Amino acid sequence: MHRIMNYPVLFFAISVALLWVAALLGTLLRRSRWHIAEDEREDFGLVVTASLTLLGLIIGFTFSMAMTRYDQRKNYEEAEANAIGTEYVRADLLPPADAQKVRSLLRAYTEERVLFYKADRTDLQQINAQTTQLQKELWSALRTPIEEKPTPVMALVVSGMNDVLNSQGYTQAAWWNRIPVAAWILMIAMALFCNFLIGYGSHTVNPKTSHFLVFSIIVSTAFLLIADIESPRGGVIRVVPQNLQSVYDSLPAQ
Repeated sequence: MHRIMNYPVLFFAISVALLWVAALLGTLLRRSRWHIAEDEREDFGLVVTASLTLLGLIIGFTFSMAMTRYDQRKNYEEAEANAIGTEYVRADLLPPADAQKVRSLLRAYTEERVLFYKADRTDLQQINAQTTQLQKELWSALRTPIEEKPTPVMALVVSGMNDVLNSQGYTQAAWWNRIPVAAWILMIAMALFCNFLIGYGSHTVNPKTSHFLVFSIIVSTAFLLIADIESPRGGVIRVVPQNLQSVYDSLPAQ
């Protein structure tokens, strides 16, 4: 399910088709078998209204979930930039040679983190591998000076590096945190059911009437927006690494 959500435009097209077909099936079923008596239309209208209200609530709740995850990714990007900037300053506490090495590695690491946000799925594996290698080199660069001089001041450098490494893990976890598949299934099923009821309760005798398509497009547009926000790499709305880029631009080349 999440693979389809990574392509919001494709998901939009599939949603429009499915919802429209559901409405047409409702119309065909009413024409061929069961008819709604006029004295039953008021009660049927209450059922349709209640169903549409519930669909609106589910869409709103899912949209809120998508926005929460989007904000979380933005917050972790900011936290990651702050951690790198702080550790770059704390490198002054190391001996000059070690400080220069750590700063050089931090600049290369920041560049990889910027690329992580801008990369497509095809380049992600290579970027993650390079990031992991740089993390090992950063930690290794601290071991010698810390072992030689294990003071409380040096502990600040270790703490700062720990924040750098942890922030990357938190960021990755936030990018993996997607809307549950069950929530998508519930929302899509509810939309199909509502479209079926609208088609079934329609007064028209023409199952190809355009207002079924219009409503399908409206609901699918809401799905498109949710999928676009919720997809870290497949949508138009993405987290731009402004803070990381700013930190990278401020770090002088060693």
